[in-house]
Amino acid sequence: MNRNARRARAIAIAQAKPDNKLVAARYFVLSASALAAVAALLLARCF
Repeated sequence: MNRNARRARAIAIAQAKPDNKLVAARYFVLSASALAAVAALLLARCF
């Protein structure tokens, strides 16, 4: 792979947009972990 091909590949990777399914899964995991943390705090205060 010559220098120009490597540079073009690096630019293409840098400009690639994330997949919508991956973004949705990431937000789902983030919200689920936040919900679990809030539930744990509420349970700790009740008992």
